[in-house]
Amino acid sequence: MSKELQDELRKKSKKSKKDKRVLPIEDEPIGAVDKGLSSKHKRKQRKESFKDEEVTPATEADQPALTTLDKDELPQSSTKQKDKKKKRKESSKGDTATLNKKNRKRKRDTRPDADSPESNTDSPEPSKKQKKKKRDRLPGPDPHLSVSTASPAQTASVTPATPADASAFIEKHSITIHTPPSLPPVIPVTSFDQLCIPDALKIAFRDFKEPTPIQACAWPPALEGHDVVGIAETGSGKTLAFGIPALARLISVLPPSTNNSKKSKPNLKSTSAISVLVVAPTRELALQTHDSLSSLGAPFNIASVAIFGGVDKAPQIKALMSGNGEGRVTRIVVGTPGRILDLVNEGICDLSRVNYLVLDEADRMLDKGFENDIRTIISHTMQGPDRQTMMFSATWPEAVRRLASTFQQNPVRVTVGSDDLTANSRVEQIVEVFDDPREKDSRLTRNLKNLSHKKTSTKGSPEARILVFALYKKEASRVESTLHRLGYTVGALHGDMSQSARMEALEKFKTGETGLLVATDVAARGLDIPNVGAVINYTFPLTIEDYIHRIGRTGRGGRSGKSITFFTGENHERALAGELARVLRESNFDEMADRLKQFPMTIKKKTHGSYGAFFRDDIKGTATKIVFE
Repeated sequence: MSKELQDELRKKSKKSKKDKRVLPIEDEPIGAVDKGLSSKHKRKQRKESFKDEEVTPATEADQPALTTLDKDELPQSSTKQKDKKKKRKESSKGDTATLNKKNRKRKRDTRPDADSPESNTDSPEPSKKQKKKKRDRLPGPDPHLSVSTASPAQTASVTPATPADASAFIEKHSITIHTPPSLPPVIPVTSFDQLCIPDALKIAFRDFKEPTPIQACAWPPALEGHDVVGIAETGSGKTLAFGIPALARLISVLPPSTNNSKKSKPNLKSTSAISVLVVAPTRELALQTHDSLSSLGAPFNIASVAIFGGVDKAPQIKALMSGNGEGRVTRIVVGTPGRILDLVNEGICDLSRVNYLVLDEADRMLDKGFENDIRTIISHTMQGPDRQTMMFSATWPEAVRRLASTFQQNPVRVTVGSDDLTANSRVEQIVEVFDDPREKDSRLTRNLKNLSHKKTSTKGSPEARILVFALYKKEASRVESTLHRLGYTVGALHGDMSQSARMEALEKFKTGETGLLVATDVAARGLDIPNVGAVINYTFPLTIEDYIHRIGRTGRGGRSGKSITFFTGENHERALAGELARVLRESNFDEMADRLKQFPMTIKKKTHGSYGAFFRDDIKGTATKIVFE
């Protein structure tokens, strides 16, 4: 075969193989793309096509063609053939670049993604893995942020009070903090902004400028899960001191059922959701605490149930089982010791999951002989470090100390003032001494006029209310009738009334519908009645502790108040003159204390409410049981 024929065959084979490798994309001629393009633009296109060729793997059809081309290529190619070959390469690269450019434009129109790799037209459809990678690269909402229910107050950094501010706050309010060696020192919360709690809970502070001393020092250890003993005067805000940590604890561990809609019905047979128990000495205090905690828990679908004696059990049992309806779940139980123990023994109130226990007015409950009931109730709750126990009291006697040492784990003890019961320093104390007790009624009406109290009042009235304390139920009823005959809008609150009548009278007094209330000592403990401007002690109480609690119904929440005490020196009053004088002098009312000089100034030995003067609380050790065979 001649040399010219061999060259011609070689050219044809090369041309056919190149046609196999470079497939036609469009019907337009190869050289049409290159027209009008500068050499610089061509070089740019070559670089892009080279990158595309690196990203897009060659198909199986391409591999043998490339291999064959390498094998058949001869080193003796002429200059003319090299030029033709170069032109074909440039044209094929131009086509590929044009195609890639169009594909890139199409991808930008459908999904903007600067980081996604370009693909060749010859490459197959992307696999599921590749699609998943592209989706992961796309900007979208952070799943952690969408799931989280924490409010900004929980996640934002909180700046605590400086050591200088904390020391000044503690010294100003005469606060003593006893911290166990295993715990860090307590830094008081001097501003509500320093609290790391959900915003919905901060609604409780909207009427206050700053925390009270007991709140400022009890919140830090309580929110960290430590046991706390709080000793403070009446009207110092102890309800929120234990209520805010209780709600914060419940919100942090909301059960799945609380996320249901209001139409969903909770399990009627399940009471195991109860995890907060508050024990109070009186029905009125239990109701008041229940109302406060219920309003705080409403935004989080947390229900509170008040259980106390004197009323039918059925509504309380229904509330325990149904969670107050409206899709809310009963997580909090507030009640008096007797009714709580009743429902526990009947198997209706399940306390096995209670991990937050509050003993409010602990000294009062022990003084009334509830110690055994309290110990039995506590035995039904979670034990040991699994339970956080909060104990609040106005005094710190030996009986309360024993109870705290038995059921609390390394508690932080916060004392505002002294461990002994002290009168509210914001209450002005006035004592009027009587030679003739029959003058009390006329002196009462004169004081009401001096206090500018109107005979009639309307609901929601801003006028200050006046609380009159009597010693006995019949005396309270008689004083109420006397004031009613004089034209005053007056209510009564004492033990001879039914529970529904007592609740109605208290509610009318709180709302201002009745501006005057005559009550026995049943209203002296713990009740937070708004806008009580003055307290009148028509008859002096049986103990000096009751006197301090009585006058503590005014001057609450940082406000000032006034108390007027009628003192005759008859019966039990003569023996209490020395103690009353001591309380007056401690509160810097020396002039009032001097009015009692005509009576003996001896201070009677402290007696127990249930066991009398022979009760001993200073004996250490345990009793020995004697068995007769």
